[in-house]
This record gives sequence, structure tokens and C-alpha cells, in this order.
Amino acid sequence: MIDINVSGGKLPQEEVNYYIECARAKYPEKHLCGIDLEVDGDFVNAKYHFADAPFQRIRRITGYLVGTLDRFNNAKRAEEKSRVKHGLQ
Repeated sequence: MIDINVSGGKLPQEEVNYYIECARAKYPEKHLCGIDLEVDGDFVNAKYHFADAPFQRIRRITGYLVGTLDRFNNAKRAEEKSRVKHGLQ
């Protein structure tokens, strides 16, 4: 569901649908969750709102940038397990 807010005037549903499709075409990798449409005479200012993208932690382990250890073989897993972890003081 997309939250649509129109201020400063009225817009036909066809025009609102146009702005939704424009946002989806311009930002295909993002999930559109809302649009603020501000009518200013013959112009419309559109502000798009997107859902937060999930963040995955990436670490450098044994010379590789990884998010998880599931693709490591047994030797790399053993190397990671025996490494010295340094803390902040």
C-alpha cells in the first residue's frame, strides 16, 4: 500500500497513478511506500518516500569481505575460529 498525500489542490487519479509509475521506473530497486504531491499552480512537486533497506554487516575475515561464514570451507572456518579478536579499551 502506498500512502498518497496531495496538498495545494486536487489531482485526478490518472495523474496520481502516473507519478507512482514514474517513481517505480526511476527507482526500481527501492520499495515505494508513500508520495507527497504538492500542487503549485500548473506544477506539481513530488516527494517520494521509500521503505528502509535491510542492512547486512560486512566484515573483513582472513583477507575476504564477507557477510556470513556459510560459504567458507572447513579450513577457512577453522582459521576464523582461531583468530585473535581485539576489543576496544
